[in-house]
Amino acid sequence: MEQVERESMDFDVVIVGAGPAGLSAACRLMQQANEAGHELSVCVVEKGSEVGAHILSGAVFEPRALQELFPDWEQRGAPLTTPAIRDELYLLKDGAKAQKLPNALVPKSMHNTGGDLTRYVISAGNLCRWLAEQAEGLGVEIFPGFAAQEVIIDDDNVVRGILIGDMGVGADGQPKDGHMPGMELRAKYTLFAEGCRGHLGKRLISRFQLDAGKDPQHYGIGLKELWDVPADGHEPGLVLHGSGWPLDKHTHGGWFLYHAENQQVVVGLIMDLSYRNPWLAPFDEFQRMKHHPVLKQYLEGGKRVAYGARAITKGGLNCLPKMTFPGGLLIGCDAGTLNFAKIKGLHTAMKSGLVAAEAVFEAIASGDEGGHELTAFTAKWESSWAYAELKESASFGPAIHKYGTVGGGAYNFLDQLLGGRLPNVHDTTPDHAALKPASEFEKIDYPRPDGKLSFDKLSSVFLSNTNHEEDQPCHLKLEDPELPIRDNLPTYAEPASRYCPAGVYEVVEGDDGKPRFQINFQNCVHCKTCDIKDPAQNITWVAPEGGGGPNYPNM
Repeated sequence: MEQVERESMDFDVVIVGAGPAGLSAACRLMQQANEAGHELSVCVVEKGSEVGAHILSGAVFEPRALQELFPDWEQRGAPLTTPAIRDELYLLKDGAKAQKLPNALVPKSMHNTGGDLTRYVISAGNLCRWLAEQAEGLGVEIFPGFAAQEVIIDDDNVVRGILIGDMGVGADGQPKDGHMPGMELRAKYTLFAEGCRGHLGKRLISRFQLDAGKDPQHYGIGLKELWDVPADGHEPGLVLHGSGWPLDKHTHGGWFLYHAENQQVVVGLIMDLSYRNPWLAPFDEFQRMKHHPVLKQYLEGGKRVAYGARAITKGGLNCLPKMTFPGGLLIGCDAGTLNFAKIKGLHTAMKSGLVAAEAVFEAIASGDEGGHELTAFTAKWESSWAYAELKESASFGPAIHKYGTVGGGAYNFLDQLLGGRLPNVHDTTPDHAALKPASEFEKIDYPRPDGKLSFDKLSSVFLSNTNHEEDQPCHLKLEDPELPIRDNLPTYAEPASRYCPAGVYEVVEGDDGKPRFQINFQNCVHCKTCDIKDPAQNITWVAPEGGGGPNYPNM
């Protein structure tokens, strides 16, 4: 094979992913360097076309880590303008019924108002855009539109940086006109902050056995829409959460509806990927959920203006892998720092980035030339408030998996009341292994979308501004191309077409009249659900050409 000649750039620190964890780490690194008068080169690579293009979160935001990073964030113009002012939690029932839970029965971790910390309804994408401005102002170099494709690991099993994917490769794998080989970005230390199920993070966890002795990681899929709504039904800062209908008792998850600024609301569903029934379709559950009167009252007469979906790393402390390895760190949702008991991960991701930055700078400032395992990070991380949060809520998700939404909720309420003294609950079944054969369930006949409150997948993907260059290799790799039709179709009715929220996978009739598995990779919103939920673990998501995927405006 012909050896490709690649350019190489050297940095002190390379950060993969311009999300809250990566950007917080970049800012804190440069703050420390500038305060110490120490010259430091920090580079952030981001596969999205711009910073924020691939960021999707609820989000009600706790500014605790932001306050540590930029105490003057208000003066700097951080996009936190809508304080959470009212909190409601509902248990939805079929037949348009609902039970509003009194505040006294809501686990304290789910309270979004009161206390000494104001929380805000925000756009996580806009927060990241603002963080990127602060980082660049401090001297960080940010390269959007460049996808990290490989980890550079030397003969001593030390991470030395990353390889950016080639640009201008055709679907046949051959270089096209304008082909540009990817660069090597080498660093003393590399921080991986790719978000949930990062494709490099996944490989690092496997290679360095970072999950040894841990429960298998657990995930959810989050679907979200942004709506312009009539003024008379809009209450900026109103925060609604709920569970129950349309999900059955074996399918765990919950919905959110937040009143944001500019006469907009965000509405979404988070559904655990531990569900059993292969006929379930998270997208369709979300669409019919909006017809319940509790949600419908805020959306009716409005206009849907954006849609997106993203997997969520929600296993918590029991599933949190070791975050250090020679030459690098795994931070944020790439590791799984989200606190699902709060349904919040931005603040803990940011804190993991701050702790990582302090450990890395401490090493480099002392003359470290890189390549070591930064064990100092672990001690700093485990003494942080973010780790304490995860420790306190370690049983939250597993209890719901084990005892159901109501029973698990009661367990968690009591556990929080007793200060986390109940026995730790574990869930050792991987999400993909929870799926049962289709023959054990009735096929679900989802209602047709009405085009007012509920919509189809393709019009939704259109609103995500998703785009991929068509003439490029498919970034959804099948280990065994025959498996979907040979095994998944007869056993699970091939669930990919239902768990994918973007219409990427279809079973179509081939020219020979037989079923054929079709991958419409151009539709992919980079949610990573297929990589997680495929029962045979036959699908591997890798980064497509940089700049591809969704282009979320302010999600």
